[in-house]
Amino acid sequence: MFWTFAGLVLALLCLGVSGSQSLRDVQWLRCRFMDEKVHLNEEGHVETEYIHRESVLQFGKDGDSALHPAITLLVTGSEVDMRHYLEGSVDMIQCEIRRYSTGGIVMRWPVAGAQEYDVWFTCTLRHTQGLVITTFLRHTPATPAQGKLDFLQWMKISDGDLLTTSAAMVVLTRTPSVEVGFLKEPELHCQFAVDDKLPKVTVEWKLQRHGKHIKLFSYSSLTGKSEGSGVTVKAIEGGNASLKLQPTRKRSEGTYVCSVKIPPLNGSHDIPLSISEQPRVSLNVPDALSMAAGQDKKVICDAEGYYPLDVNIEWYLERHRENPMPSFLSVRHSSHRLNQDGTYSISAFLYLEPGLENSGYQYTCSVSHKSLLNPIKKSFFLIVTVIGFILSMLLMMHYVPRFLAGRKAAKRLSSYLGI
Repeated sequence: MFWTFAGLVLALLCLGVSGSQSLRDVQWLRCRFMDEKVHLNEEGHVETEYIHRESVLQFGKDGDSALHPAITLLVTGSEVDMRHYLEGSVDMIQCEIRRYSTGGIVMRWPVAGAQEYDVWFTCTLRHTQGLVITTFLRHTPATPAQGKLDFLQWMKISDGDLLTTSAAMVVLTRTPSVEVGFLKEPELHCQFAVDDKLPKVTVEWKLQRHGKHIKLFSYSSLTGKSEGSGVTVKAIEGGNASLKLQPTRKRSEGTYVCSVKIPPLNGSHDIPLSISEQPRVSLNVPDALSMAAGQDKKVICDAEGYYPLDVNIEWYLERHRENPMPSFLSVRHSSHRLNQDGTYSISAFLYLEPGLENSGYQYTCSVSHKSLLNPIKKSFFLIVTVIGFILSMLLMMHYVPRFLAGRKAAKRLSSYLGI
């Protein structure tokens, strides 16, 4: 009952901070705490149960009281402030908090006041305009845990508890997903900051594709050595680990992983990159096609230079005078043709043998593709003429008077000769 009431109060308070409040000045954010319960099953395998809990991320100083009746992570001042990277208003942000396991690594974070037994959390903020920022929050419990791995004996957190934390590291990207065409050179953004001025940092970029992991770049400040290309080593000193790609090709597609390791922390962001090219659509007939009744013609709709392969191309006609609803037509398609640049092309064939009743109809070729918000449409109007009939009338008008005049002359000549 209490939690229902607390959740209602929290929701109402959230309405009060949404809207125009600047994110850089915000005092608290409502977050989803993705808690977990971990245990070993009878076979010795780890099983995890995820539990959604209400929580608040509150910014302040050590000793502040919780502003709301929910689990509160109080973020006290440090050299790192996640709000410095945010723009816009509160309603543009989604916040999620998780526990973080150091994977058995026990070591003290290199700042004053840190302990070997500190407990870690991650706070991930997702901005509607593309920014994703993960902050590592360090909490020093009253008593250290003993024995088991951290995730097998998570510190108990009750509803309404306040945990004082300090932001130790942030890892962010402003390109959480990238879609580009062929032969482009995109930059995949990856940035980090820590509250230690001289951290032992390792930066790595990998490409995950078809189940394989391809190392693209690595750098260790401990050795000063780097491997690969695409990242400026000097920029890493300022927290910029962005990767500049070579001109994109088909093999460039995949998930790029930027990881920043400062023991015992390992922050990373997955950036999926996909190639996309819009089709070019054309018809082999003019906007107004004139045909004789009974004449046949093959009209071709070409969709060229698209990628990836999936495309939908169809023909339909509109009888504006009789029925405003379009009628889809049965057509034939060519197979997909692979172009030298890696794109594809396809054609759809419409066979016409119109009668007079088809004159004035509009025929449309519609092409849909994942690169398009709306289908590309190319249309033409059909004009049906009766050329054979008109030609016959002209011939009759030309020859019949001569024929009749000849018959009259023959009659006069017969009468004169007395025949």
